[in-house]
Parts: sequence; C-alpha cells; structure tokens
Amino acid sequence: MQLKQVIIAHKAGDIMSQRWAAKCAKQLESRQCHVLMGPSGPKDNPYPVFLASVTKPIDLAIVLGGDGTALTAARNLAADQIPILAVNVGGHLGFLTESLDDFEQSEQVWDRLLEDRFAVQQRMMLQAGVFEGHRTNLELVSDRYLALNEMCIKPASADRMITSILEMEIDGEVVDQYQGDGLIVATPTGSTCYTVAANGPIIHPGMDAITVTPICPLSLSSRPIILPPGSVVSIWPLADHELNTKLWMDGVLATSIWPGQRVDIRTADCQAKFIILRENYSYYQTLREKLQWAGARVHYSNNHRN
Repeated sequence: MQLKQVIIAHKAGDIMSQRWAAKCAKQLESRQCHVLMGPSGPKDNPYPVFLASVTKPIDLAIVLGGDGTALTAARNLAADQIPILAVNVGGHLGFLTESLDDFEQSEQVWDRLLEDRFAVQQRMMLQAGVFEGHRTNLELVSDRYLALNEMCIKPASADRMITSILEMEIDGEVVDQYQGDGLIVATPTGSTCYTVAANGPIIHPGMDAITVTPICPLSLSSRPIILPPGSVVSIWPLADHELNTKLWMDGVLATSIWPGQRVDIRTADCQAKFIILRENYSYYQTLREKLQWAGARVHYSNNHRN
C-alpha cells in the first residue's frame, strides 16, 4: 500500500478522537503524506468535500470513532474502493473497528501498511432507490442510497407512535403484507445490529445474503426471511394517509416515501473494504465479546478438546 494521500476522519465532538487524529496527521505528514482531516458526525460529513477536492487517488481512510463513524465512511467511500482503517476511539460497541490497543504504536502501523502486512475484509452493501408505480418503472425519483448495515422502512412522527402497513415483493412476486413498526432489510454485517435486536438471524459476514426482518409485527406468522444476494426487494407503503413513511440507511434518514411509490433494495455494486490489523482476528470471538455470550448457566469443562 502507498501512503501518499490519506483521509483522517475523527468522531465529531470527541476530544480523544480529535487528539489521535492530530497525532496521526503529524506522523503521516512527516512521511511526506498529504492528509485530508475533518470531523465526522450527524451534522458533519467531510467526505464529499475531500473526494471533490483531490486529483490524485486516495490511498487510505483512517476513521477514528465508533461503529457509526465507520458506517458513514463506508457509505461515502465504498464506491471509490478506498480501504478503511477504522479504530475504536470514543466509540462504544466497536463491531466494525480495530481496538485502540492494536493502534497504540501508530508508527509501527504505518510501517505495516507500507509493507502490506495486513488483511482486507470486503463487506457486502445494499443500495436503495425510490420509484413511482409498478416495478417495471425503473426511472429513479430519488438519489441512490447505500448502506453497510441495513435499509429500514418505518414511519416517523413527532407526536405519536405509528403502525405502518407495508407490502413486500421479491423479484416481482408479492410475498406478504406487514402491519407493525416497519421492515429491516439487512446485510450480514448488519445482522448483528438492528436486525438481531428485532429477533432476526445472525449471518457470517463472509456470506452474501439479504435478510428481511419485521419490526414488532402484529401477526405472529410474520417471520424473518433470508434471500440470495441477487434478489430485489420492493416495498410499498399502504394506508399512509399522513405521509409518515421514511427510508433509513444505517439509522440515518435517507428520504420520505409517498403513497404510490416503492423502494427497491438490492445488493450494491460496490463493497466496503476494511483493513484488519489483528493477526488472530476471529469473527466468533467478536460475537462472544461484543454480545457477551456467557454460555450455559452451569459451566461444563470439555476434556475431549485436549
């Protein structure tokens, strides 16, 4: 890997993240690297300005924060195939990030990157767009939205909790109508986020699959479903007289959906690339640690493993 031009994004409003960003920028600039640095948060998105201001390729994005900061980076950088080194500085759960302990000796990290002593994990993403009328109409009436975790269709209102009625088609065939709090359409990466909180399945990120999980459905027969990656999920809001239905990408508001419109969700034509520094990286260890799996209430030793 070359380190000629690098983005450093730090979590907005977090002093520790900002200090680490300044430290990294100083070290990289001493190595003749051009650094683009800025805050990333709900009201700060530095990536469009960074991408529009450069004429030479960006070699790496260093993202200092939590999972939310990493998700923002993935949505903005995946299309340009820019690898992301996400480090948990000021974050909480840290499913997508490297531990700060593995980043403490940052000068050694730059040496490892220059010597290609790291792994790259590619993660499937989803793309969504809003269309008018029947699924044969493929003329977008919205932007194209990307998500690394999930697309979610659910209503939002300032003054009351709303039950939504959504009809879902898969590859043009009506599958079901859902009455409840909404629908989550997720990647394997997102299966350990909002999806698992809604009793959806956990799927290994090495797989390509799409999961659809109802949120608090009013019918006990409404169950999660796992789809092949080539599927197109079309969702229609019904009986939405107050125009409250919204499309959310990784928990961020994407756009409103009006009656007569549909959202088409499919596998994106780009993938997020994450740098892995840990030599003993294990997805199952991450599950045990982050989800705090404790095992049986009575612990049994497994002598057969010896």
